[in-house]
Amino acid sequence: MNITFIGGGNMAGALITGLLQKGFDPKSIGVVELAAENRARLNEKFGVTTHENISAASIVGDIVVLAVKPQQLREVATQLHGLLDGKLVISIAAGVRSTDLSRWLDGHAMIVRAMPNTPAMVLAGITGLYAAPGLSPDQRRQAEAVLGAVGTTLWLEQEERMDAITAISGSGPAYVFLFIEALQQAAVALGFTQDEARTLSIETFFGAAKLASQSPEDAATLRARVTSKGGTTERAILSMEGSGVKQAIIQAAQAACQRSRELGDELGKMGTGG
Repeated sequence: MNITFIGGGNMAGALITGLLQKGFDPKSIGVVELAAENRARLNEKFGVTTHENISAASIVGDIVVLAVKPQQLREVATQLHGLLDGKLVISIAAGVRSTDLSRWLDGHAMIVRAMPNTPAMVLAGITGLYAAPGLSPDQRRQAEAVLGAVGTTLWLEQEERMDAITAISGSGPAYVFLFIEALQQAAVALGFTQDEARTLSIETFFGAAKLASQSPEDAATLRARVTSKGGTTERAILSMEGSGVKQAIIQAAQAACQRSRELGDELGKMGTGG
C-alpha cells in the first residue's frame, strides 16, 4: 500500500509511527503539510516524502488519510476533486459524516470514517471504524491495517454509532485524566509530594486497567473483590455513591454523544447555505 496523509499533526504522526513499526516502507508514505517546519520534522523523523500542496503529484497511491481539523475538511475536500479515482479515503476528522464528506468530494464514495483516540500517540489507542456502503472487503482490510497500527479497532455497521464512539473512547481519555487528576490531588492532601502522588495515581490506574483487560470477570465483579465489608474501600465507594459519581459519568458520556450529533449537523451544513 502507498498512503498519502493530508495533514501532518499529532495523529498523523502517531499513525505513521505505528505503520513504520509494522514494517511499512517510509517511501510508501507521503504527507501533504502546509507548514514548512512540520514538513522538515516529518521528513527528518520518519523519512517520509512531504509536499506543501495538494496536487496530482502529491496524491499518489491507494489510500488518502484526511488528518485535518473538521473545520478545514470541506476546503481540503474541494482541492481533491479529480484526484481520487479508485482511491480509498479514510477520514479521522471528528463529526463529519460520510454523506457530507462524499458530497464535498464531488461524489467520491470510497470512504471510511475513523474515530481514533489520543492513546494512539503511544500505540495504545482504540479506533471506531465505519465503512460507507459498497466498500470491498479488501478496502476494509486496508483501513484496518492503517488504524490498527496504533491499537485496537472496532467496526460499526451503523454510522450513527460513531457519536457514541466519540463519547466513550474518543472523549474517554479526558474522563480518565480527570480521575487521575483528582486522585493526585487527594494524595497530595494526604501528605505525598507531587511526584509521589503522580506515581501512585498513574500506576494504580494503569495496573487496574491492565488487570481488567486480562481478567475474564467484569468490572463490577473486580470492584466487589476489592471492597471488603466494613473496610476502607467500602467507605470510599459508599462516599462516591452518595455523591452520584457513577451516574455523573454516565450522564457526561450521554452529553458528549449529544454534542457529537450536534457537531455533525453543524459541520454538515457547511457550504449548503443552511
